[in-house]
Amino acid sequence: MRGSYLALFVAVVLAAGTRVEAHCEIPCGIYGDDLRFSMLQEDIATIEKSMTKIVELSADPVANANQIARWILNKEKHADHIREIATQYFMTQRIKLPDANDAAAVSAYTEHLGSLHKMLVYAMKSKQTTDTMWTQKLHDTVHAFQEAYTR
Repeated sequence: MRGSYLALFVAVVLAAGTRVEAHCEIPCGIYGDDLRFSMLQEDIATIEKSMTKIVELSADPVANANQIARWILNKEKHADHIREIATQYFMTQRIKLPDANDAAAVSAYTEHLGSLHKMLVYAMKSKQTTDTMWTQKLHDTVHAFQEAYTR
């Protein structure tokens, strides 16, 4: 009997799977900046579609309560993913602390952090509303950050 519980526990754990997204924080030197920018744009598009579906389904909230809840959760998940990429990937691993005596490096650093902070705020606003103004601001900010980051 005890073995059955253990087998059931192992099956549940394996079925749940393990989600590994964040890049490691060891100095391995393997980074996928282009992939992260693509992921950010996909997250933004998904948030925008979620917003549109929430508004559409809200015309009959009683009949669509489950679907509305699912789209809200989807929107939140993708906004959190943007936050994770901005902080865990770019801020902690890719944006280096500048030499305080290098004005150009300090300026680039400040510009990068400003863009990443905007992304975090716009992702938060996207969680709070269904106003696609925030996804447009996210899109524009990611584009501006990518331009500054890759120059």
